[in-house]
Amino acid sequence: MARTASKPPASDGVTPVEAGRFAADLGRLWPEGGRLGLAVSGGPDSLTLLLLAHAAIPGSFSVATVNHGLRAEATEECALVEQVCGKRGISCTVLTIAIGAGNVQAAAREARYAALAAWAEREGLSALATAHHADDQAETLVMRLNRASGLAGLAGVRPRGIVPKARLPLLRPLLGWRHAELATILRRSGLEPALDPSNADEAYDRVRVRGALATADWLDVKAVATSAAHLAEADEALDWMVEREWAENVAVIDDGLGYEPAAPRAVVLRVVTRIVEGFGGDPRGGAIARLVEELESGGGGNVAGVSARIEDGGWVFRPETPRRS
Repeated sequence: MARTASKPPASDGVTPVEAGRFAADLGRLWPEGGRLGLAVSGGPDSLTLLLLAHAAIPGSFSVATVNHGLRAEATEECALVEQVCGKRGISCTVLTIAIGAGNVQAAAREARYAALAAWAEREGLSALATAHHADDQAETLVMRLNRASGLAGLAGVRPRGIVPKARLPLLRPLLGWRHAELATILRRSGLEPALDPSNADEAYDRVRVRGALATADWLDVKAVATSAAHLAEADEALDWMVEREWAENVAVIDDGLGYEPAAPRAVVLRVVTRIVEGFGGDPRGGAIARLVEELESGGGGNVAGVSARIEDGGWVFRPETPRRS
């Protein structure tokens, strides 16, 4: 009678097969290797990222957890991460940040990444990893479809990018993993994660989308995440075309830049965005698209402190003259 092969035992919730899968995913994203930094909030996904790294690359990473001070439980959540790391001999640092007024979520994200980048530099780390997974990617794609986002937005989060306003590689090795797979590992480990109540607050778009996707049993979340990856590749190709268009059709003039478009509209939009941003402008929403429409129809306009006019058959961009009070 043939024997049924038994599965290898799990260590700290992670089987050897899962550890090997994680190591392979990380290796594809980061072939240069080095010492890795993990951003761990204490939530279920980031705790599972920690467990996978501990099983796959023990001793080759450090952990940071950010106390944003936005909720009373933040200090306890950081203490949880410290405790989990301490029991496993993992270096852990608590980073305390202050959030300014305005868009709290955006400000918190910016401050968090700034603190993590500074920590990574102090620790001599070569990259930062976060716990975004396939379900996160699908939610992001659906949300951005609902907002009529362009290609860059629909590309979702990238498996590898750069930490905002830093040169540190930003890795997302779990984008090929489903949330349910990560939850199984965490359940086997016996750890109790911190639960952020905002993740159940339907005032947030992401929470409503998550609930809708959970009931859509016809939807293949991994396929949606793969589509986002294909869109990211197309977005990179578009960036390549922008570089070529810029080199061939943008020229410096006395007090600005001249541009004679010779590419499809998607490329033109990015070139104009780059011009405006180069003058220090921060165009919002569909401002660039509206400006391009005006120029295409023979007019002009002003966006984010930059004026655009037609001169000698081309488009000329200059910083607006400061107004006198």
